[in-house]
Amino acid sequence: MTWGETVRTGLRAVFAHRLRSGLTVLGMLIGIATVILAVGLGEGAQARVNAEFSSLGANLLVVTPGSTTSSGGVRGGLGTASTLTAADASALSSKVVAPDIAGVSPTISRSETLTAGSTNWTTTVVGTTPPWLSVNSRSLAEGRFLDSQDLSQHAPVTVLGATTATELFGQRNPIGRTTDIAGIPVTVVGVLTPAGSSSSSNQDDEAVVPLSFASDFLVGGAARNQVQRILFDATSSATISAAYQEADTELLALHGITTPAAADFTISPQATVVSSANAANRTLTVLLGFIAGLSLLVGGIGIMNIMLVSVTERTREIGLRKALGATPRIIRRQFLVEASTLGLVGGVLGATLGLVGATVLPHVISDPISVSTVATVGAIVVAVAIGEVAGIYPASRAARLAPIDALRSD
Repeated sequence: MTWGETVRTGLRAVFAHRLRSGLTVLGMLIGIATVILAVGLGEGAQARVNAEFSSLGANLLVVTPGSTTSSGGVRGGLGTASTLTAADASALSSKVVAPDIAGVSPTISRSETLTAGSTNWTTTVVGTTPPWLSVNSRSLAEGRFLDSQDLSQHAPVTVLGATTATELFGQRNPIGRTTDIAGIPVTVVGVLTPAGSSSSSNQDDEAVVPLSFASDFLVGGAARNQVQRILFDATSSATISAAYQEADTELLALHGITTPAAADFTISPQATVVSSANAANRTLTVLLGFIAGLSLLVGGIGIMNIMLVSVTERTREIGLRKALGATPRIIRRQFLVEASTLGLVGGVLGATLGLVGATVLPHVISDPISVSTVATVGAIVVAVAIGEVAGIYPASRAARLAPIDALRSD
């Protein structure tokens, strides 16, 4: 019997029992679709985290204040203290002190209501310095960004995020127009290029003003020289560690702290944050993949079971084929082809369902699902391999049947 005849015979046997074959394929279909969606969900989550990380700046590091302790002994969380100042940021900007730091940008932020004519919009107002644009890897859609003159003159100017500009001015060009921040008229000099939303905020919904202006009109009093965060970026990915050490050493000295463990600030590299997030996503992917693997195992057991039933039902057929000269190898090959066919059909249908799910589900769960061609083809190959493995025992059992015993069976 040639390979062509073997395949045709195997296909006839599979399609002769459509319902039984369909139910067997269903287990494999569900398993393959689950694997594709589970892996795609994990890869999509990692891609989203990496995209957010890139939008914030690959070499970005963030300095936040330490925690406060109330008179009653209650400790606040990190960032609740007021231990960072504009002078700290200025010191880190020195190339003598920190040669591996490319740019430094102290920031303070407040939620304020902006008004433009009869329109108002509540957004985050960020007070910062000119390096903010490069440190955060942002760009301008139109107009200009803050400059040193704006900073020194405490100029009432602002650069709006894309969402904020649209909410205040609609389709009108905002450049040169005036908006009120905390009751103070401020001129719009630029609009930022859309950057999308991160896990913590909408980067397009903000208004950036000079740090000096924000200190005077949004903070004021004794706290005017304090900042909430200091952002700085390393000169390259290779110098992130050196930049971290330089900033840590300088801030400890400025704050008069001799024991690093007693530092009243925290430096957090964005790379550490993204590594932790990706590690969690990988763990979730492995867990989902394991569950999907169990589905594949169940599908493989279903194929083995149906093939054993097929061998039992076709005992006389097997005996007749052997009596007519079919060798054990040909009998074994026929049943392996049938098992592989079930695996192949289940794999193709499962991959199709997985691709459809990867297209539809993101609109339902608001999470991206990444599916690669390699993963899809690999899933189909795995389905065929599982069918092949599941069919080995039934095929071997059929090949071992003695012709005379097979022909005598009822």
